[in-house]
Parts: sequence; structure tokens; C-alpha cells
Amino acid sequence: MVTVRQEERGLGRNFHYLLSAYSIQTLGEGVVIAALPLLASKLTDDPRLISWVPLATELPWLLLALVGGVIVDRYDRRLLMIGAQTIQTLLLVTVALVVTLGGTQIWMIYILAFGLCAGDIIFMGSSRALIPTVVRGADLETANGRNVTAETLGRMFLGPALGSALFVLFVPLPLWTNAVTYVVSIVLISRIRNAAGHFRVAPVLGATEERRGVVAEMMEGVRWLARHRVLRIVVLLAATSNFSVFMAQSITVLFARDVLGVGDAGYGILVAAMAIGGVVGGLVSRRVVAHFGTRSVVIGVSVASALSLVAIGLFGRQPVVVVALFGVWSAGLSVWNVMAQSLSQRLVPNRLMGRVGSATRMIAFGALPLGALAGGLVAAAYGLAAPWVIGGIVHLTVALLTLPALLRWPSVIEAPQES
Repeated sequence: MVTVRQEERGLGRNFHYLLSAYSIQTLGEGVVIAALPLLASKLTDDPRLISWVPLATELPWLLLALVGGVIVDRYDRRLLMIGAQTIQTLLLVTVALVVTLGGTQIWMIYILAFGLCAGDIIFMGSSRALIPTVVRGADLETANGRNVTAETLGRMFLGPALGSALFVLFVPLPLWTNAVTYVVSIVLISRIRNAAGHFRVAPVLGATEERRGVVAEMMEGVRWLARHRVLRIVVLLAATSNFSVFMAQSITVLFARDVLGVGDAGYGILVAAMAIGGVVGGLVSRRVVAHFGTRSVVIGVSVASALSLVAIGLFGRQPVVVVALFGVWSAGLSVWNVMAQSLSQRLVPNRLMGRVGSATRMIAFGALPLGALAGGLVAAAYGLAAPWVIGGIVHLTVALLTLPALLRWPSVIEAPQES
């Protein structure tokens, strides 16, 4: 069985360093998430080119996630996090210098967005794979709830508001700020104790000593996920939700400016306010999952989230209306993430955690760039409100099609983790 190292009180020293590092790095990412579309909007008004910023931000999940999973399962996960953030920091500093000197071109934004996400594949995969090794199984919902709350506060709430304010103050400042947060994160991760190779997956007894090919290792995770009837439906619904919401979010900077009438600083505040529901959802997620069970959470969140997107497209012409309706989606996202992460950490063998996790994220997050691409095309053809409506209809349709299979699930799904 997986050995869990944990302090006697609370979730333990290692987890709190891990959580602190994740919190500060997601704050930095939130700053840049707001700044990059604003920077692109200064260079072009074409919604297709604007939508390529979030497309580039998420495209590595589609192209590199499976390889990233093999890496996470082969090497020391703590050292991988440090290495990934070091490379991300160097990339940020390079682009920040170019922006500071006034030589910005839009392709540079695409490269930066792609590179940061590529690093996130390793960082996030390693971080999530470490959680079940530093906390007890009974504490997974608590640990994941704190992680999701930190991510929502940083990436979706505080970060975008800070990023837009810094952008208005001095255009390259968000990039420099994100670089600093990564340095702090690296220091925190280095404080995590890694006694006796604890954060590197041990060889499985009876397995061949020779390394198999990368493709064979990748496909082992894909096949495991494909055969698991519960997780494959969860992943399908997550991918559909991501595709649908990114149809709209890919052009949110233009929707905010042209439909809602908010400026650069107001854009960051709007994005932050839209995440309030996610903060609340993260705080109550453990209790919601424990009370209602996995099946009810999957059904309820899927349907409510889809309807909220349709409602924004039809009725969202004032910032306060958009904030209220999107709060339903962001609250559901936080509850969903805690449910899905805890479920996966219980069901997936530790030796496959990186590969199954990366296969999951390749499908779920790989839908994001496809949604961004579709959103730019739909907005160019039918207007800035259309991606919200069409995305919501797509999401609702898939949720209803999977409903018969969902109703056959037990209300609470538990399984021992393999050794």
C-alpha cells in the first residue's frame, strides 16, 4: 500500500509547504491570465487572434500531457516541480524584458502562453500526485478543498484583479510579478522533505526491470482510464464543460469591453468577481461532496453549469448579471474539482497516478484550446454573445445524454487504492 507521511496534527508540514507553493504560483498565473489578453487586445481587435491567446495557453494539455504523465511517474516529483518552475521563470523574464523595451509582437504572447502551460503540465501533475502521499486518505477532500480554494482565489479571483491593475500601471509589470511568485514557489517546494526517495514511484514487484518505451507507458494510463466506467464519464463531462466555457472565455476581453462596457482595469475586476462563486464553492466543497455524494454532484453541477452559460448569452448585458450567473458555474467548478480529484486519488494506483492523471487532463484540458478556437470562429460569425449560448447548449446536451449512465452509479463511490 502507499505509505503516507504526515505530521501527527493537521495535514502535515509537507502538505502546507505544497499548498503554500501552489497558492503563490497560482496567484502569479492569475496575474498573467488577465494581462495576456489585455496585451493582445492592444495589438489587434480580431476576435480570432484574441482567442488564440487562451488557445496557446491550453494547447500543451492536448499535445504534451501524456508525455508529461510518464515523466511524473518516472522521476522525483518534488524536483520536477522545481525544474518546471525554474524554466517558466526564465521564459517570463525573457518576454518581460522584450515587453519592457517596447518590442512586443503578438506571436511572443502565444509562445509565452504555450511555454507556461507546458511547465504547468509537469508542476500540476507532480503536485496532485504528491497529495495522497503526504495526507491520509480520510483527509483527501479537506486537502483538495484547500487546494481548489487556493487555486480559485489566486488564478480566478485575486490574480486577475491584480493583473489588470498592474497592467494599467505599467504594461510589463504583471510578467515581472509572476516571475517573482514562481521564485517564491521554488523556495517553498525546496523546503518539502523527501526522505528515502519518498516522492519517487517505487518499481512494482514482478514488473520487468527494464524501462518500457514512452509510448507503451503512456498507453497504460490511457487504457486504465478507458476501462474505468466511473472516471471515463467524469472526464467526458469535464471535457465538455471546459470546451463549452472556453468558447465564451476566449473572447471575454472583447465581450467585457464591447457588450458590458468595461475598460482594462474593469476587465480584471469583472473576471475576479466572476470567480466569487468558485471561492465559496471551494470553501464548502468537502461538505457538499460528503453530504450529496459523487453521483448527485456530477449530475447537479453539470446541468446547473450548462444552464448558467446559456443564461449569460441570453440575458448577460450588465456586469452584475454576468457575475451572478457565472458564479453558479464557478461554484460548481470548485465542487467538481474537489470531487474529481479525491475520486481519482482513491481509485488510481499510485504507480499510475501521473499517467492516468495526465490522460485525464489531456482529455479534459485538451478541450480548452478546441473551445477557444471554436469560440473565436463563432464570435466572428455570430457575435460576442453567441459562444455563451452555443457552449451552454453543447454542455447541456452531453449532460443529458450521459444521465442514464449516471443514474446507475451508486450515490457514493469508494474503492481501495492499489498498492
